[in-house]
Amino acid sequence: MRICEETLENFSISYPLERLAPLERILFFDIETTGFTARSSSLYLIGCAYYLAGKWRTTQWLAENADQEADILTAFFEFARLYRYLIHFNGNNFDLPFITQKCEQLSLPFSFDQFQGIDLYRRISPYKFFLKLPNCKQKTLEQFLGKERRDVFTGGELIGLYHDYVNHPNEFSENALFLHNACDLRGMLEVLPMLAYYDLFNQPIKAKKVQANYYKDLNGNSRKELVITVVPDTPLPKAVFTSAGNCYFRGNGSEATLKIPIYEEELKYFYSNYKDYYYLPDEDVALHKSVAGFVDREHRYPASAANCYTRKFASYLPQWDVIFEPFFKRDYKSRELFFELTDDMKKDRQAFSRYAAHVLTMMAATY
Repeated sequence: MRICEETLENFSISYPLERLAPLERILFFDIETTGFTARSSSLYLIGCAYYLAGKWRTTQWLAENADQEADILTAFFEFARLYRYLIHFNGNNFDLPFITQKCEQLSLPFSFDQFQGIDLYRRISPYKFFLKLPNCKQKTLEQFLGKERRDVFTGGELIGLYHDYVNHPNEFSENALFLHNACDLRGMLEVLPMLAYYDLFNQPIKAKKVQANYYKDLNGNSRKELVITVVPDTPLPKAVFTSAGNCYFRGNGSEATLKIPIYEEELKYFYSNYKDYYYLPDEDVALHKSVAGFVDREHRYPASAANCYTRKFASYLPQWDVIFEPFFKRDYKSRELFFELTDDMKKDRQAFSRYAAHVLTMMAATY
C-alpha cells in the first residue's frame, strides 16, 4: 500500500463551511475503482481532504494490487473514525454503496453508520437547469466556476493506467493515479461555493427593496412589473440570469433581482360553497341566497361551481400555489392563480420576502 500526504498551501474556501458542521469534524472523501460494481471490480484508491491546524490537507491510500483492497479500507476507516461528517460528490449513489459492498465481500467490520453524510451532488443537482448547466458532473461545476485541473486523464483512462501500474509499477503511473484523485478532492473543495445556490432556495431570503416599474414590451405596449431586490443568505459565486413563468431572475454576489409581471385586469374570485349562492346572469355575478332571495326568479338561478364568482378589477400578482388569499382566476378551469396587490401588502416587506421565495421555488421547479 502506498500513502500520499500533502498540504494545500495558500488554499482557502469562500463558502461558510462551518454552516454545515464544525471544520475539524468534516472529512471529504473520494474513491477510484476499476468499474461500477464492487463484485466485479476493484477499489484501488481512497482519498481524503480535511482541515487541520489552519490548513487543508489530503491523505490518499493506493492499493498496489487487488490483494491490498482490505488494507486501504482499513486505513481509511481507522483515519475516518476521528470525524463525524463525511462530505462527498454523488457518494450516495456510488462511493458509499461500493465501499459497503466491498466491506461485506471482504468480511471487514466497517460501516458508515456512525457518520452523517452530505452529498454535494444531491444539494446542487436540483438547480442544474436554473443555472443553465448541461449536467451536474463535478468537472462541469468546476468549469462553471472557472477552476482548472492539473490532471489530464479521465477516470476511465486511469483504469488501464492502474492495470499497467499493477503489472509494471513505475513513478509516472503512481503520480498520475494520485494526482487525479487529488484533483477530485481539491475540486470538491473548490465547488463548495456552488452551495450558495442551494442556500438561495433553502435559506431565508430577505426583500431589501420593492418597487413597481412600467416598461414597453416588444409590441410597444405599456406593461407593469414588480421588481424585488433580495439579499441571498450566501453570496452567489457567479452571475446567473434565468427566466420562467414570465418572471426573471438576475443574481450576482450579495444582491439579486426578481422581476414579476403585474396584471391590471378584471379577475374572478370563486366561492367554494356555491350551493349557498344564486347566479345573476344579467349582472354576471353570484350573490348569497340571503341577499339574492329578493331578486326576481327569472333573473336568478342556482349557482354552479363554474359561475359562483364575483368580479374585481385590480392589480394582481401571479402565484403557483395558494400562498396568499383570497386567490383569483380568469376562469373556473384556469390553472393560473393570482392574488391582489393591495395597499396593505405594499407596506409588508415580510410578505414580499415570502413571495420572492415562492417565485424562486417556481423557477427552480419549472424545468
